[in-house]
Amino acid sequence: MKILKWVLILLVIVIFITPFFYVQANKLIYANKVTSYLLNVQHYKKNEIKSVKGIWGIKLPSFYTVVVFENEPYVEYIYFAHNDVMQFSHNITEEGKQLGITDSDLKNIVAN
Repeated sequence: MKILKWVLILLVIVIFITPFFYVQANKLIYANKVTSYLLNVQHYKKNEIKSVKGIWGIKLPSFYTVVVFENEPYVEYIYFAHNDVMQFSHNITEEGKQLGITDSDLKNIVAN
């Protein structure tokens, strides 16, 4: 009876932590796919990329990646990496808007 109790406790713990690991693993997978794409396909250098962050969002698609480049620290580029990697959109931060940055100033936008 004691073994059954421990098995049930372990099963409940696994059920609760599995979604956490699923989300964290997918965020890493998407960030790595986009990083590889930027370095190997778009030929950016590592020092040109400020950050690449996998995101789990509420809206579909559930996973996407936000990239900030060193030469545009006030712009967040949104990439999808479900099948092929593609730049989907961008967001100029409030600070960037206050500095007068507009879409015509963007240096890392990819024409789709």
